[in-house]
Amino acid sequence: MHRRHFLSTTLRTTVAATFGLPGIALHAKTSSSTGTPKFLFVFLRGGMDAASLLVPTSSSFYYEVRPDIAIAKPSSEWSSALPLTSDWGLHPVLRDSLYPMFHQGELAFVPFSGTGDLSRSHFETQDSIELGQLNNNTINYGSGFLNRLAVQLQSAQAVLPMAFTDQLPMALQGSLRVPNTSLRNLSKPSVDARQSSVIASMYKGSRLEESVQSGFSVRDQVMREMAAEMDAASRGAMTAKGFELEARRIARLMRDHYALGFVDVGGWDTHVAQGAAAGYLASRLDELGQGLAAYSQEMGAQWGNTVVVVMSEFGRTLRQNGNRGTDHGHGSVMWVLGGAVHGGQVVGEQVPIQATTLFQNRDYPVLNEYRSVLGGIFKRLWGLNDGQLHHVFPGYGGAHDWGLV
Repeated sequence: MHRRHFLSTTLRTTVAATFGLPGIALHAKTSSSTGTPKFLFVFLRGGMDAASLLVPTSSSFYYEVRPDIAIAKPSSEWSSALPLTSDWGLHPVLRDSLYPMFHQGELAFVPFSGTGDLSRSHFETQDSIELGQLNNNTINYGSGFLNRLAVQLQSAQAVLPMAFTDQLPMALQGSLRVPNTSLRNLSKPSVDARQSSVIASMYKGSRLEESVQSGFSVRDQVMREMAAEMDAASRGAMTAKGFELEARRIARLMRDHYALGFVDVGGWDTHVAQGAAAGYLASRLDELGQGLAAYSQEMGAQWGNTVVVVMSEFGRTLRQNGNRGTDHGHGSVMWVLGGAVHGGQVVGEQVPIQATTLFQNRDYPVLNEYRSVLGGIFKRLWGLNDGQLHHVFPGYGGAHDWGLV
């Protein structure tokens, strides 16, 4: 495989979800969803092993340095990689969930992607990605790239953002006030009607009164949306089981109310006993794949307007370690799926996977900077111009249009 361009082949706890502080406001109104582009960013925290998801089946070096955890080349065996292209395969646990999407043209991958951050620190690299700014002394830690995107979109269309998280993520912090609410475990609100009234009276007449009232409206709206589901459960309680249930809940709100969403999924730090076709990582990929498939189903007709981008803060070492796991790496893979996606492709700049092409003799290099990939998607999805994209990603080198949308 030669180097080339591929064009085809506090109030941040429970109360933060209830009402906002300055810089974090909540919308009570809904938006018309007909024909409106829908974008969901799924952040895999922990550093997902890109080489197990998107398997470099044409690389003999991959199989040499992973004697215990490599995914076998495509064959009739259930444990072998699912063929995508002559160079790449897909983890076999995704056979029934995401593999059909690839062949239907609704799923694409961008390998050798990531950020220029070289710290290999989970927290520092996650922050770097969520902020979407160059790593220098002018970083604004209160301004995330999705918040800046929402600001740019407000002038042309009513785009309502939502973070489906316990705390407002850094990606959605900024000048635009954004709501957050976790859908992992739905039960009775932690702040009941009586407490809501007390809190509202405390802020009455203050500059936060409007934010508090708006926050309670969002809380009530979410609970109404999920009322039917909760009523069907034992004694009105609902316990989320894995990402699939959470993804369905997110889809209902994205489908009917919100156009820009964020959710994070943890558990990708696989230093020990990572497994191959089966094991810990395989189980996580299976759960995620089932959730993403459920999301597509629940979006209904809106799936045709939808783009979902999945990425992790970094990949992992190509060589397995002494504990049959992998350590913190650099380059990773971005997944792009949706009814609005031109899928069935593994795109972006690529190199042969061998010892001489590894970054610092250990990792995938970053050849496709994530902001450039996202910039190309945003350009196509919302028609943003270069000036607007430079507000979203200050200082970046421009969008790469891989024809993903």
